[in-house]
Amino acid sequence: MAPKTTPASVAFLQYTSGSTGTPKGVQVSHANIIANQDMIRQGFGHSDETIFVGWLPLHHDMGLVGNVLQPLYLGIPCILMAPETFIQKPVRWLRAISRYRATTSGGPNFGYELCARRVSDQEIESLDLSTWQVAFNGAEPISADTLERFSRRFAACGFRPTTMYPCYGMAEATLFVTGGSPEAEPVTLDVDATALGAHWIELCSDDAPKLSRRRLIGCGRSWLDERVVVADPETRVPCGSDRVGEIWIAGRNVSPGYLKRPELNLDTFGGYLANGDGPFLRTGDLGFLRDGELFVTGRLKDLIILQGRNLYPQDIESTASAASPLFRAGGTAALTVEVDGTEQLIVVQEIDDGQGKVVDAAAQAELTRALRRAVADAHGVNVYTCLFVPGGFMPKTSSGKVRRRACVVLFESNGVTRPRSAWLEAPPGSTL
Repeated sequence: MAPKTTPASVAFLQYTSGSTGTPKGVQVSHANIIANQDMIRQGFGHSDETIFVGWLPLHHDMGLVGNVLQPLYLGIPCILMAPETFIQKPVRWLRAISRYRATTSGGPNFGYELCARRVSDQEIESLDLSTWQVAFNGAEPISADTLERFSRRFAACGFRPTTMYPCYGMAEATLFVTGGSPEAEPVTLDVDATALGAHWIELCSDDAPKLSRRRLIGCGRSWLDERVVVADPETRVPCGSDRVGEIWIAGRNVSPGYLKRPELNLDTFGGYLANGDGPFLRTGDLGFLRDGELFVTGRLKDLIILQGRNLYPQDIESTASAASPLFRAGGTAALTVEVDGTEQLIVVQEIDDGQGKVVDAAAQAELTRALRRAVADAHGVNVYTCLFVPGGFMPKTSSGKVRRRACVVLFESNGVTRPRSAWLEAPPGSTL
């Protein structure tokens, strides 16, 4: 007997990444899937001539809904590789795009950073990326520096800046929420960093000091009948284009809720504006809308508050990771712990010397000084202490996002109670 299903029937459970808490099972209906697949088709400009290449894990929403269901929905080719194949040697991803003449491929920001750093000039000479039309970038904060570095690095083999496609999505919305127009360059905005910390948007002039501004990347607009609003999380009043608030979403792509989490569902999926408009999915992400373009600035739960100032951890992490070539890209966590009744900023940083060797105490001291100096110069705050960990030992989600709260546990379990630098010695065979 054929199963009795309706558009509202649950097709599968899609678990959240757990970057800010315990993973939750998102109920994705057949109607959610069809609506989101049509949004992706239109937003990405896909056709029956589109060819996919992907390396993302299939338990991740971007890998499953993007790299598997979209090709199935359109009846087009998709070439998949294991995530480990890419991580071990990033050029393999680009070689697959070149070999199969792929038009759509992408992943989180760290994937583009790995390629920009680790693909050699000789390897670039053998690539042809001229067929690549949509290089989607999402699932984690998008770095303007990474986009520019990748575009410059691979221009010689046919990659065009207009191919880069910043986008925004989440498991609770099936996958895709906003994206730009294909063949349009990413939208950037230089804003005052101090004002941004106070949740205001003030544009910077071209001659403003680099350290006083932050370059934001637009993540496009909504598609079909989806609605995206930015609201004050306390008053629930929509924010103007000069104010940062919480991103709220409504549309056929939004899940009916988490499995067996009724109280959480009321708060997360039952958001109503002060005027009664709703319901909306409250994403917990911060951002603002400007001329219809969504800019994502961070997460409510991850905000660092020091001496009355709001700081975005990803800003500090970007600065810290660039302080030394030994620091792994995507392997930095900025967080706070309470020390003697005062919140202090700490940084957990992966080190990769290329040989898997432990960095000695003298080298750690120098790295700590470099990291502290970089953060102080860029953000005007003091790093209380650093914890250096070997490459691959940073607590991360299954989709590659740093688990900052797990880093607090890692930090405290290492017995750090005073300013110092420490190397975590993990027992053989252990995992974090």
